[in-house]
Amino acid sequence: MFYYNITFLKAKFLLLYLITRFIIISMRRKTKAVLVGKVKIGGLALVSVQSMTKTDTRDIKATVRQIRELEKLGCEIIRIAVPDYQSALSLPRIKKSIRIPIEVDIHFNPKLALESIKQGIDAVRLNPGNMTDKEPLIEIVKSAKRARIPIRVGINSGSVRGWYRSALRHEIVRRSGPAYGISPANKIPSKQSQILSRAALEYIRFLEFLNFHNIMVSLKSSDVISTIEAYRELSTRCDYPFHLGITASGTIIDATVKSSIGIGVLLLEGIGDTIRVSITGPPEDEVRIGYKILESLGLRKQGLEIISCPTCARCKIDIVRITEKVKSRIERIPELSASGGSAFGRKDKNIKVAIMGCVVNGPGEAEDCDVGIAGGQNFGFLFKHGIRIRKVPESKIVSELIKEIKAI
Repeated sequence: MFYYNITFLKAKFLLLYLITRFIIISMRRKTKAVLVGKVKIGGLALVSVQSMTKTDTRDIKATVRQIRELEKLGCEIIRIAVPDYQSALSLPRIKKSIRIPIEVDIHFNPKLALESIKQGIDAVRLNPGNMTDKEPLIEIVKSAKRARIPIRVGINSGSVRGWYRSALRHEIVRRSGPAYGISPANKIPSKQSQILSRAALEYIRFLEFLNFHNIMVSLKSSDVISTIEAYRELSTRCDYPFHLGITASGTIIDATVKSSIGIGVLLLEGIGDTIRVSITGPPEDEVRIGYKILESLGLRKQGLEIISCPTCARCKIDIVRITEKVKSRIERIPELSASGGSAFGRKDKNIKVAIMGCVVNGPGEAEDCDVGIAGGQNFGFLFKHGIRIRKVPESKIVSELIKEIKAI
């Protein structure tokens, strides 16, 4: 009977997960698919998580070391800034030493884009705010075509007005006109969201005019509402995959809040195909938070998820200490740790753990998880697959939880 109950609950959880996945996928915006290395973006592929190196690209050892740490956390695409020629020449040695594809970030100098493509990168980001010389852009497009790599049209609120001042922009508007809903050449839209989305659309039209369609798009602002509105508007005007993010969002608390809201709202509306959480801080946090956003929305279910209560006067066990110890122990276990290739935990198993402090929500949360503890007075009831299996003294809660997690 006990085995039957566990099997039934597993089947129920799996069915609910599959139904949720079906609903989310059916709501996703239908886009073209592009390949960044072996990572598919768009075309209903899983939403991928990426980050950006914060080292000097010329320092190959430091850059490779940082990327390898990000790989362990599940980073799927890495963006690298190329501010000078020596940085571009460093790319082959970096690429040879890592597993994930490289997207280079190019500003102002088209020659750096051409050299980076020559060095074998997997995608190139161009900023319409500062990459507006027509003939060099044509050469970049030809080079990207030959290399069969995508171009990301990367609009940024801090530099987008450079596009509206450019000669190329006026030429595109004169050629395209109202047929594409592009504003007159002498008028800049008043709303920041319109400035971002229309600039992206105009740049896209130029690439399409050159018969280039291997395109991704990002529309990043530090203002959450403007970012959401910009992506919403452009989503009705093209079917290219979107890279989501809130730029210049600050240190970890501000960045977490802004990114979770901005990226989360869009993903819930079915908009978005790859994400980067921008943080003034270590890139490892960008990947961790990125996965947490996706996991919270049911878009990625990788590895081990811990839910824990915020504690209050009802709590009679040290939830903070127990939770931190469980997380610390897991990170030292190879088969459970981030080295399994996901944001937190094994990539081949999805395990949900509840660490709860009292009888109000504890038993219910623990029953809904693979493994859980519901606290009492200096003890906890241990649950597994929805069944309460034994009473554990507080001193043994961590070891018992780890034992049951490893047994799954």
